[in-house]
Amino acid sequence: MFTIPPHAFQVPIHIKDADIDILNHVNNTVYLRWVQDVATAHWETLATAAQRQQYWWVVRRHEIDYLRPCTMDDAITAYTWVHSANGKSSDRIVVFQHNDTGKVMAQVKTTWILVDPDTQRGTIIPDELLRSLGL
Repeated sequence: MFTIPPHAFQVPIHIKDADIDILNHVNNTVYLRWVQDVATAHWETLATAAQRQQYWWVVRRHEIDYLRPCTMDDAITAYTWVHSANGKSSDRIVVFQHNDTGKVMAQVKTTWILVDPDTQRGTIIPDELLRSLGL
């Protein structure tokens, strides 16, 4: 279980009818969309316009722990932060927490690879970008 740090970026999650599956809870694939959306929103607040043009991030791996089902009536918040970085990759954590109970509904560790948009190949994360990521 990850502890949400004080500097975590947070985004309220609005559950839509289309997010609900036949079991009457949020479909597992919806969490992946939320992870992508939250990570993108965080990156857009951390990076300069020049950095956003100079670098792209692509997913290498998702590890998701579904701990409790989310239903249509749940109010949840996604918390995210960059946990670590090494070479071309960084690990981002996303925790989905129920607003009323404080219980963690799901937690995700995603490995992202920094990509040069011109070559579309992985590139080493420069020190200036590590600082932007809070590392």
